[in-house]
Amino acid sequence: MKFKTNIKCGGCIQTVKPFLEGLKEIKNWQVDLSSPDRILSVEGDIAEEKVIQAIQAAGYRAEKLN
Repeated sequence: MKFKTNIKCGGCIQTVKPFLEGLKEIKNWQVDLSSPDRILSVEGDIAEEKVIQAIQAAGYRAEKLN
């Protein structure tokens, strides 16, 4: 799954890390900071809404890309 986010830097990634790593359904994730849309890629068997909620709980926005 891929999401457009407003995660801007390494510090932001450290902020969302415990929220995403706390979801045992996520096998792997990464944020492409070089992309203008700051693409979050998530691998695992998880509902997209759950990923969006975790990002929002960390104080950021995420929107599913098709």
